[in-house]
Amino acid sequence: MDDNAPPHGARIVTAGSQEVGVSHMVWPAMSPDLNPIQHVWDQLKQRLDARAQPPHDLAELHVALVEEWNALPQNNIMRLVRSMRRRASDVKLWPNQTCESNV
Repeated sequence: MDDNAPPHGARIVTAGSQEVGVSHMVWPAMSPDLNPIQHVWDQLKQRLDARAQPPHDLAELHVALVEEWNALPQNNIMRLVRSMRRRASDVKLWPNQTCESNV
């Protein structure tokens, strides 16, 4: 399932998605209140910003990202996954409005 972001509309992406059976759901473009990965990226950024020593190059950034990704609490991610049904229902109820997320 894609989130309607402009890069996902590229012909190569559309063709690849159709080839592997990724469905397209009509929802507000780039809506962080619907796309749970946006919340995960935010958590990851907060964890990176909280590190005592910021990464100084790409190699250090890679190591830090992997460490912080592995340290993300799985219960937070599962909570986001479980909230998807409610989020999708909210969009169906109010198709022309942005939904406020209370994850």
